[in-house]
Amino acid sequence: MVLSGCAIIVRGQPRGGPPPERQINLSNIRAGNLARRAAAGQPDAKDTPDEPWGFPAREFLRKKLIGKEVCFTVEYKTPQGREYGMVYLGKDTTGENIAESLVAEGLASRREGIRANNPEQNRLAELEDQAKVAKKGMWSEGTGSHTVRDLKYTIENPRHFVDSMHQKPVNAIIEHVRDGSVVRALLLPDYYLVTVMLSGIKCPTFKREADGTETPEPFAAEAKFFTESRLLQRDVQIILESCHNQNILGTILHPNGNITELLLKEGFARCVDWSIAVYTRGAEKLRAAERYAKERKLRIWRDYVAPTANLDQKDKQFVAKVMQVLNADAIVVKLTSGDYKTIHLSSIRPPRLEGEGTQDKNRKLRPLYDIPYMFEAREFLRKKLVGKKVNVTVDYIRPASSATETVPAFSERTCATVAIGGINIAEALVSKGLATVIRYRQDDDQRSSHYDELLAAEARAIKNGKGLHSKKEVPIHRVADISGDTQKAKQFLPFLQRAGRSEAVVEYVFSGSRLKLYLPKETCLITFLLAGIECPRGARNLPGLVQEGDPFNEEATAFTKELVLQREVEVEVESMDKAGNFIGWLHVEGMNLSVALVEQALSKVHFTAERSSYYKALLSAEDAAKQKKEKVWAQYEEAPVEEVVQVLEEKERITSYKPVFVTEVTDDLHFYVQDVETGRWPLLSPGRTTAGRVIAAGPLSEAYIPRKGKKIIGKSCGPSWMYRARVEKVESPAKVHIFYIDYGNKETLPSTRLGTLPPAFSTRVLPAQAIEYKFAFIQVPQDDDARADVVDSVVRDIQNAQCLLNVEHLGPSCPHVTLQFADSKNDVGLGLVKEGLVMVEVRKEKQFQKVVREPLPFRDPGSPGLNLWRYGDFRADDADEFGYSR
Repeated sequence: MVLSGCAIIVRGQPRGGPPPERQINLSNIRAGNLARRAAAGQPDAKDTPDEPWGFPAREFLRKKLIGKEVCFTVEYKTPQGREYGMVYLGKDTTGENIAESLVAEGLASRREGIRANNPEQNRLAELEDQAKVAKKGMWSEGTGSHTVRDLKYTIENPRHFVDSMHQKPVNAIIEHVRDGSVVRALLLPDYYLVTVMLSGIKCPTFKREADGTETPEPFAAEAKFFTESRLLQRDVQIILESCHNQNILGTILHPNGNITELLLKEGFARCVDWSIAVYTRGAEKLRAAERYAKERKLRIWRDYVAPTANLDQKDKQFVAKVMQVLNADAIVVKLTSGDYKTIHLSSIRPPRLEGEGTQDKNRKLRPLYDIPYMFEAREFLRKKLVGKKVNVTVDYIRPASSATETVPAFSERTCATVAIGGINIAEALVSKGLATVIRYRQDDDQRSSHYDELLAAEARAIKNGKGLHSKKEVPIHRVADISGDTQKAKQFLPFLQRAGRSEAVVEYVFSGSRLKLYLPKETCLITFLLAGIECPRGARNLPGLVQEGDPFNEEATAFTKELVLQREVEVEVESMDKAGNFIGWLHVEGMNLSVALVEQALSKVHFTAERSSYYKALLSAEDAAKQKKEKVWAQYEEAPVEEVVQVLEEKERITSYKPVFVTEVTDDLHFYVQDVETGRWPLLSPGRTTAGRVIAAGPLSEAYIPRKGKKIIGKSCGPSWMYRARVEKVESPAKVHIFYIDYGNKETLPSTRLGTLPPAFSTRVLPAQAIEYKFAFIQVPQDDDARADVVDSVVRDIQNAQCLLNVEHLGPSCPHVTLQFADSKNDVGLGLVKEGLVMVEVRKEKQFQKVVREPLPFRDPGSPGLNLWRYGDFRADDADEFGYSR
């Protein structure tokens, strides 16, 4: 450093750190003093200006000596320790004598009063005389006032001053280096003396203690020496970039390079977020230089551990397919291995509710629709990413955190930069004002590798008032969820049926054939079931036990998810079920999902598909799947084709009587039986003759609320017996109509005598034991009294008795059978006919002719008979002339 025209500071060669400094004053000459600023602590002190020709002398030495190797000799030393001597340019005293050069240029004068007659003094005297004759420097005409600088130590409006420079390079001299990243510079030609902080970086500093001493942070002295040795008193150019709290931020350009980037690359500085955005030469260059130092663990990074140090390269960067957008900052991707992975976008925060807001506390919060801009953010990501391949670069892995009073627990999260088509999705999201950038501590390295671009994008969004930064009213999404609401679904059904194909977005996939859809035009959510197929059911939680899912249900769910989750689809609604779920067809990119599931052998065709226009396509797909014998058709065996020889022969009635126990006879002469041979529910109760067991009677809850159609248990006769039943009707808590599913009888009980059916006794475990039948070949009288006589007779003969039963033919509600007494083998129905209690049903089938021709209980139409026939053949009243026809 050149302190003035007659004083310099020299340093030795650095060895393991900054070398010691030494001030050398040129002996025997005097140069003008430089300006000095008044001391801050002395109010009466004044600024001292330059002496004439002081600054040119300093500049002469600065340009000649700075950064050069010199040789010096010390002639004498004052008691205060000041050293005086001669300085030569070069390695030895044969070089240029600096003092002589100053005197020769008229920039310094020989000191008066020195009469020593030696060659050096004589030489200086000669040179001074020559300078005077040539009128050089201070010996020129005039006072030399033009060499006195108008120094400006302060700037009234620094921001205006910086803006006036328009970020164009300004010539300057670095006068002082405070630390590695803060310098004092003299701006030319106007002589502004300003403190400049290097934009975008910060070096270790010197902390001033209370006693005035300075304590350097690690590598602070080294960083300062690095800057000093390259910039101090060098001619440079400075780009003034911004102003922060009266401090000017800038970039110093030297012909040999950019000190900002060099400091970073050598590990003497770190990037700082608050000023890196104003760095005009590109923040990415600074980050790259910092990354270079980190990777080599240089100086301040000697203990640095990369956030992804424990990851293989293939885990740090990979290509994956986006399957789902979880919210505004997380996605689920499918790796090339077939595994699924949740990826969080680095360094951004999705929209969130600020404070309490106006949220209705009685209404459940639906974040997607109730948090402002959350829906827009999710939709932006969904439309850009779902179903597409992206490049993922893992930036850091955030470890799991436990819950606190204000923050919930978080599992481990992989945070990454996700790019598609060269576009950083997080940056695009932030630039639209649909997310904000997280602010980190300066030493927190777990952040996006494109953090500066995110900050710049956020600044643009704030400036343009985009999204979250807009002053406009926030968008409101009134979305009605009608899934499971039967009444709303009924009102909505005709509209959807008339609409034909409706646009929808698949919000959730419950199983292979059950989905939740969002209808944008109608702004509602519905549950949608795929028509025409029978898809494997998933596992379900029932009271007291978990019902396992069907085979291949998980594969079907995964297939549907990959094909349609969060995709835009078209749906055709055909009908709805009793739970308010819509049933119909779903098309994605021209593909019918029902057909696709059948093709993949993940579903079977349901008989309800017969009346649809897609039936042929479904059958064709099913046939192809059967041939492959995969998944649901793995056990499929094609039925052998046998040659059928048609033989025309008369069909005969088949009889195969089996023992049954009659438990109940209804008023319309239907009856319920338990199968004696295969029945698995022989219960013991008053009046029953079968041996067995009952459900152990336990305490019933008085708070139990029965619902129509529910399977329950009911206390019937006495405190020790409980039987399985089904709720038929609920008039009031005191009057609940129930049907005993193992006996067929009905009863009205208060709800206090009813309870939840234990899982071990459910109908899935044990089917209902009472089977309904009807007498074949007989007609029950229409007259109430006559019908009551028949029922009384049947109850008397067969209720609670064992009989033999043969199924004759099927009926619309239940099979029609003949019944025989177990002991006598007499036909019960025939006995009723012979007693005149019922009439014979006319059947035209040949195999039944022998049965229906049994003799009637009267001899001729005119003679009286038994019961119905006691007044003769009353059937004549049904003749055509009476207005009846058979």
